[in-house]
Amino acid sequence: MSNTQAIANGASIKGDQKWYQNPFVWLIIGGPLLVVVASFITLYLAITHPDPAIDDYYRKGIEINKTLDAQGQESLSESMAPAIQARNHAQTGLKPAEE
Repeated sequence: MSNTQAIANGASIKGDQKWYQNPFVWLIIGGPLLVVVASFITLYLAITHPDPAIDDYYRKGIEINKTLDAQGQESLSESMAPAIQARNHAQTGLKPAEE
């Protein structure tokens, strides 16, 4: 491609232009450079403002589940009785016995 064709296409070619004077170079370098700077800012924020630790959340969750299971066991068996009878009827084809 000759110099005349390049100017006609909208591109200007300068023989004495340095690499750092070309805007396309900074467009290519700018993206990764911006990511590196943002990662250092994120690292600084993570180090200076750490998240507080939660006190033994796992054990507290297990205790809550045990309490809820103990409270709901009686009501669960009573409320699920029709569903269990219907399930058994669907599997066996027998009509459930009346109590």
